[in-house]
Amino acid sequence: MSMKRTNVYADPEDLAIIKEAAARRGISEAEIIRQGIHLAAMANRVWDEPLFSRTFEGQGRTASREDVRNAVADAVRREDEPGDAA
Repeated sequence: MSMKRTNVYADPEDLAIIKEAAARRGISEAEIIRQGIHLAAMANRVWDEPLFSRTFEGQGRTASREDVRNAVADAVRREDEPGDAA
């Protein structure tokens, strides 16, 4: 993987924690910083598609507690029916 060099200012206390963690984990401080940059990049990424891009048919209302219980009970009954080996 190709890397690009950059300079950043960091809090000395944070750098001390990174130094201790690197020694404890047996990896470089740079690797911990790269991991942190990657996490920050992913947390701020804007995706091309919305998380829920599909719509589903339904009753047009939020399912009640009883509806959910019945759906789960029906699914469990179907799994427990004899002859339905997966």
